[in-house]
Amino acid sequence: MRAAPATGTADVVDGVLSGRVREIGRALSAVERAGGAPEILRDLYPKTGRARIVGITGPPGAGKSTLVQRLAQAYRRRGSTIAVVAVDPSSPFTGGAILGDRIRMSEIFTDPGVFIRSMATRGALGGLARATGDAVDVLDAAGFDLVLVETVGVGQDEVDIVKTADTTVVVLVPGLGDDIQAIKAGILEIADVFLVNKADREGADRTAAEIATMLDFTPNRPWRPPIVRTVAPRGEGVEETVAAIDSHGEFLASTGEGRRRRTRRVRARLLHLLEERFRRAVEAGAGRPEGLEEAVADVLERREDPYAAAGRLYGRLMRE
Repeated sequence: MRAAPATGTADVVDGVLSGRVREIGRALSAVERAGGAPEILRDLYPKTGRARIVGITGPPGAGKSTLVQRLAQAYRRRGSTIAVVAVDPSSPFTGGAILGDRIRMSEIFTDPGVFIRSMATRGALGGLARATGDAVDVLDAAGFDLVLVETVGVGQDEVDIVKTADTTVVVLVPGLGDDIQAIKAGILEIADVFLVNKADREGADRTAAEIATMLDFTPNRPWRPPIVRTVAPRGEGVEETVAAIDSHGEFLASTGEGRRRRTRRVRARLLHLLEERFRRAVEAGAGRPEGLEEAVADVLERREDPYAAAGRLYGRLMRE
């Protein structure tokens, strides 16, 4: 039997499950700290799995924050409660981040049915912060109907969102350079819905046509991502985007794809946690004989190759 959680932890867990904003914020701060907050997540996890998780990704300047705001407003008109996790880039020098999404989403941050949380990447790659998955679990357990995850917007390699979201929306805009090269990038291969934002600009037709051509080269996909044109500041195309997201949700629910995706996400998450635990164990023993620093020195001086050194460190950990 698992021991009862400490009083402070129990208060936070009860507060999250009751939907209290203060405790939700405390839980999110806890999961962002180094090492996370496994004692909180352990008690919240059985209450997860009810929220719909939608990822919004794409290159910088695509208008993702404005689209997230418009989507939140559209779902709020339906009566849904919304949580937004917006991942901002960290400074490579200070580690800080602007975390300005309450400013960029000024029309919704006072809505009591909307919760916005900005997170810094702190050096994590793939467009997400290390703790994004944990934060989504907290917000899911808190009872939000929909969690929108906006990635950092660092370029064309933000594929980690598929490890978190049920539906991934890729936002593009005309005039960002070599459209054909962008279509070849991995970020477009993860899309469940394509948005051509700023569709009032010249080149929008070309961008949409090139996406459609790319999809024609993969005719056997069980789901063909729809292409929606939007002008987010004016709200154009937002209802069509909601319909596309909902249609994909129905596809996941009516086929085995939803469960297959959840299985892949859980597997990837467990492997990530194991990798983190292994790394911490290696670093914790860095100063010991046959530790990490000795292995670094041996490889640097060519006394040992990297594979042998890694195997030796792994064998030591397995013996402990």
